[in-house]
Amino acid sequence: MSQERTAVRQRAEAVLRRLAGDHARLREDQWRAIEALVVDRRRVLCVQRTGWGKSAVYFVATALLREREQPAGPTVIVSPLLALMRNQVDAAARAGIRARTINSANLDEWAEITTEIHAGTVDVLLISPERLNNPEFRDGVLPQLAATTGLLVVDEAHCVSDWGHDFRPDYRRLRTFLGRLPEHTPVLATTATANARVTRDVAEQLGTEPTDPAVARPDVLVLRGSLDRESLRLGVLELPDPAHRLGWLADHLDRLPGSGIIYTLTVAAATETTEFLRSRGWSVAAYTGQAEDADRRAAEQDLLDNKIKALVATSALGMGFDKPDLGFVVHLGAPPSPIAYYQQVGRAGRAVEHAEVLLLPGAEDAAIWRYFASLAFPPEEQVRAVLAALPTDRPLSTQALEPLVDLRRARLELMLKVLDVDGAVRRVRGGWLATGEPWVYDGARLRRVAAARAAEQQAMLGYAATTGCRLRYLRECLDDDQATDCGRCDSCAGALFSAQVSPAALTAAQSFLGRPGVQIAPKKLWPTGLAAVGVPLKGRIAPAEQALPGRAVGRLSDLGWGGRLRNLVGPGAVDGPLPDDVAAAVIEVLKAWAHGDDPWPARPAGVVAVDSRTRPVLIGSLAERIATVGRLPLLGRVTVTGPAGADAPRGNSAQRVRALHGNLTVPEPVADALADLDGPVLLIDDLVDSGWTMTLAARALRHAAAPAVLPLALALAA
Repeated sequence: MSQERTAVRQRAEAVLRRLAGDHARLREDQWRAIEALVVDRRRVLCVQRTGWGKSAVYFVATALLREREQPAGPTVIVSPLLALMRNQVDAAARAGIRARTINSANLDEWAEITTEIHAGTVDVLLISPERLNNPEFRDGVLPQLAATTGLLVVDEAHCVSDWGHDFRPDYRRLRTFLGRLPEHTPVLATTATANARVTRDVAEQLGTEPTDPAVARPDVLVLRGSLDRESLRLGVLELPDPAHRLGWLADHLDRLPGSGIIYTLTVAAATETTEFLRSRGWSVAAYTGQAEDADRRAAEQDLLDNKIKALVATSALGMGFDKPDLGFVVHLGAPPSPIAYYQQVGRAGRAVEHAEVLLLPGAEDAAIWRYFASLAFPPEEQVRAVLAALPTDRPLSTQALEPLVDLRRARLELMLKVLDVDGAVRRVRGGWLATGEPWVYDGARLRRVAAARAAEQQAMLGYAATTGCRLRYLRECLDDDQATDCGRCDSCAGALFSAQVSPAALTAAQSFLGRPGVQIAPKKLWPTGLAAVGVPLKGRIAPAEQALPGRAVGRLSDLGWGGRLRNLVGPGAVDGPLPDDVAAAVIEVLKAWAHGDDPWPARPAGVVAVDSRTRPVLIGSLAERIATVGRLPLLGRVTVTGPAGADAPRGNSAQRVRALHGNLTVPEPVADALADLDGPVLLIDDLVDSGWTMTLAARALRHAAAPAVLPLALALAA
């Protein structure tokens, strides 16, 4: 080793000790990465297990680059989550590195931080990938930032690849950033979850052709290590239903070491699990993407401080949460790929001798995977419709675009981000513009990605079923050529936990999950932009046209009633009479509605059903059963008068209102009967998805003299 490299390594070791303690020493691949970045100014991809010390590489490299006679510019870290950013800022401070972050939560600090960057007082700037295409940041901050960047770090780099389990289109904008960097600016990409295909894809993108043809294509040093996790003991428990899984948790949480994370596949499951465990005396908190940021931060801190036994979380906690002494990770339901599963379980056991990792798969997992798969990139005709609807001379906001295209908001935004990366649209202040540039729908690649996703789902089923070493199975799914039997998992060493559930816990879980009844919140605002499609509705829905708060038996995503309701009203369900057990649940909902904490304002005086072309028998028998039990007159139906398909599901709220407006009619006999009522009408439907069928049917009934409308459905879609 040359004298210069020896001196750099000595300084690197000193910085590491400042960061991680007096006994810390660089791993050989950590040093290879730092050497490549600081001495050789190369581009490096580190594919290393969680807890290996990837952040140490970029903090040490930053310190070395900044302390030179001619200090490098600030390190820019592109990081996916605010939680990760908060942890990184704290870690940087321990190494004497001044880190700042620009994100949606600190808009009022942007000007101050930008001034500090220009003054050279910021060592590290953390930004989200979404920030790269924020018009103000992209046009006002990014050009100078790219020109002065001393080191670019791409954290969670598997997000760059649409072959990765958590592809994010905004990460693809890094190509633009890379193209603006000065020559020989070092670049580091890090991830713990990349198989060989994702590794190749990310490396190729890091090696994007330079804008100057005279400059050689930068080579990428790939450092791929063993993905073994010696502290993790993996196991799978096959339990018959959600009640057994919740009961098992209530019985066995005290046997799981320290504090940990309980992952669920849906927000509803996280909420239900949290509520049940609290009812059994456990201190737990829910963590989902629907929670307020302040609540998520408080829950994170409570877990970090060991004030709670567990966070019950969705994948919103997947990346970026760092608790070295996390003692366990339990999954209620399997993620859709071994790669995603490896990443989530990697949160555990970083600084403890052993941590327990348990998967409790459910029969409903595959249905949930199919639902999320349905939100993927849209078919070509829908993409072309969006491109045709976007002008080239004036921007349209996402809200203004929704009435013109049949796509849900989240799916529309994902598609626009991909089109922006591809150059077909551009985000500007006020919305989106079409660029007019030629664009090709890469159907073959999308089909290959979909096939890869399906293969990953099968591999996850294989993980649960394997009789071989479970950690070896995961490592081989990530193409770890050093994979060997771990000797610790339930296959290698025998099961540590029994599947036994105490009668008391099982009875409590069955009772908890068997409780029917969730609220249907009434709509109070019309979707924006309806005038553009000829619907004269805007602003607030008049109180005299609104439905009252309603009720449903449950959500399709519920742990308790979800499976039963999916069989009745989910995709592929066959129409038929209302089963007795569900009828009994409806009666329980009505009783609780009448006498519970939030009762209806007056007893219903009549029953009206929503017409259905897909499940007329189910809805008809539901309305008849309610009328009979409640001794109420069955007045008839709100009919769909439009063409076939007018009542079919739509992609977004604006399209749904457009399809239904003027096509829901109250027949004259029903209207005549409404005029004689002295109480609310129960409005019956099978499934509330967007909520607009109930809203417009209630509006039609109110126009026809119904004193009030109480919606009642079998299920909420979410």
